[in-house]
Amino acid sequence: MGVGDSRRRVETARLLLRARVSQGGVREDYENQVVRLNLPVALEIARRYRGRGIADDDLDQVASLGLVKAVRGFDPTLGEDFLGFAVPTVRGEVRRHFRDAGWAVRPPRAVQEMQARVARAEARLCQELGRAPRRSEIAVALDVPLQMVVDCLNAAGCFSPVSLDDEGAEPGQPSATATMGGPDPAFASAEARVALAPLLRDLDEREQTMVRMRYFEHATQSEIGAAVGLSQEQVSRLLGALLERLRRQLADAAA
Repeated sequence: MGVGDSRRRVETARLLLRARVSQGGVREDYENQVVRLNLPVALEIARRYRGRGIADDDLDQVASLGLVKAVRGFDPTLGEDFLGFAVPTVRGEVRRHFRDAGWAVRPPRAVQEMQARVARAEARLCQELGRAPRRSEIAVALDVPLQMVVDCLNAAGCFSPVSLDDEGAEPGQPSATATMGGPDPAFASAEARVALAPLLRDLDEREQTMVRMRYFEHATQSEIGAAVGLSQEQVSRLLGALLERLRRQLADAAA
């Protein structure tokens, strides 16, 4: 944390304490000073959500409104870490705006409605715990399944689709298209392998050896003959008869 951040935290805590013991216009003036002091933080949060289908000016406005709500809702007697409370509050306000106006792919309605509760619970727990809450802690606080909380937090990616041709976030990182696999060369023969498997299991040991060496190990007929005790001519004749038998069996099975 830099010196500027440290001074901002100290000044924010001082202004919030004065606001709490003040009323009317005086309190409002202190709160407005806190908003101006921490506005760069809110705008930085808004910046992280740019490029997802919502205008930049709208994001800045929504984040600023979230900061105002955080200032008015923060209780300095529960802790001095205002940003620990404000950051999830602002983030929740931005996410809520996306939920209402920015979905490109809409998640289930239950997830959309739960997002606001998750954001509020996250902000409250930040202040109570003095740190960012775990997902399991949010689930316990809301008395909902952990998977629901996970779905709500993951739904942030539904705002705007990302092109498969876009480069990755890191320099030099390939696009999603570049990391996709190509056609499997074995796919065309998959059906034939499935049909042949039971027929090959019915072959005797010598026939299985001949088929394995010739068509899987690409051995020559001479090498096969040496392995099974036959001449090259005998191997050639037996393999031809074997293939013809397998063709008839396949044709009978398909009929």
